Amino acid sequence: MASPPDTNTKRDHYHHIHTTTHFLSSALYGGAGSAWEKQVRHSATPRRHSGFSVLVTGAAGFVGTHCSLALKKRGDGVLGLDNFNSYYDTSLKRSRQKILEKHQILVVEADINDAELLSKLFDIVPFSHILHLAAQAGVRYAMENPQSYVNSNIAGFVNLLEVAKAANPQPSIVWASSSSVYGLNTDNPFSEDHRTDKPASLYAATKKAGEEMAHTYNHIYGLSITGLRFFTVYGPWGRPDMAYFSFTKDILQGKTINIYESHDGRAVARDFTYIDDIVKGCLGALDTAEKSTGSGGKKRAPAQLRIYNLGNTSPVSVGKLVSILEGLLGVKAKKHVIKMPRNGDVPFTHANVSLAYRDFGYKPTTDLATGLRKFVKWYLGYYGIESRVKKEIGNISNNPHVDE
Repeated sequence: MASPPDTNTKRDHYHHIHTTTHFLSSALYGGAGSAWEKQVRHSATPRRHSGFSVLVTGAAGFVGTHCSLALKKRGDGVLGLDNFNSYYDTSLKRSRQKILEKHQILVVEADINDAELLSKLFDIVPFSHILHLAAQAGVRYAMENPQSYVNSNIAGFVNLLEVAKAANPQPSIVWASSSSVYGLNTDNPFSEDHRTDKPASLYAATKKAGEEMAHTYNHIYGLSITGLRFFTVYGPWGRPDMAYFSFTKDILQGKTINIYESHDGRAVARDFTYIDDIVKGCLGALDTAEKSTGSGGKKRAPAQLRIYNLGNTSPVSVGKLVSILEGLLGVKAKKHVIKMPRNGDVPFTHANVSLAYRDFGYKPTTDLATGLRKFVKWYLGYYGIESRVKKEIGNISNNPHVDE
């Protein structure tokens, strides 16, 4: 459940993605044997026997950073790709990038629509897997900047699939869909076989389109593709446009926060899922992904095609979320309860994760109170905020993936 980004960010974003994220061409990085190629190869080389070589798109994003570090920690090779767009604070993305660099993970600054650059990366590295997390996120932002969603979530994904289909060997692909695809579905909890043909937002529609495109490239070209429907991911190093993040900021600043309720008076609830659980799900999907079956751009045999929910399975009302934050911050929130605007948000989400549990042992273990405690500790430390809460939560260990 996201809150709108800063007005200046909105105004600048569309111009930014079309003028500053395509400036990187392969020529810029030099010819064969260049220092840049050596950096790329070194970052993507696994350090464990039978380790993966993974291209992570959106590597400087929230989920991308955590997954990249987890893969590197276990000995896989990781090369990041990110366009550092201005949808939210780019300094946070740069801070994540610095952490990745400390762990010898190179992040190439480029856009997934840069086919020449992507092809060059595949010429340098025979990636075994792609973890595709790059996307234009946010439900409400799509009402003002629809083209950015088409550019990233549809055109960008197609471009990546085109490069992957032509690669030799073809990589296995794991990518981030979204719980938003369930849209106006009223069945509860949400299961993978439920209808997803009534999206409530353009963001949801582009993610659903991604699932259909994945089916097409699997069917025609033999790409092994696994889609993951994330449910409201939160935690340290998270996205500032998400409600838990913006609520924390506003509560500490004494600003009034809006709490939505549905038009029939029900509390809005989300299946808040802690980042560590999402990381485990992503790695589980990568570990069980079968090899693609195509070569020379042609399908040679049937290939694996999967879709999974990754959630916490325990929806919590937004009001309860605020109450937990009040307790952790030691500050009473100024609350304004209003009807949910018709901007693409849905009243509730609830994940059934039995399929992911069956196939790769996915089992969320972090409840919202515990996860928010870790987030608040990170938030206060990152932004240098002095608070008595630091003493109260000082015994909480830092996030195991991003520990700086």
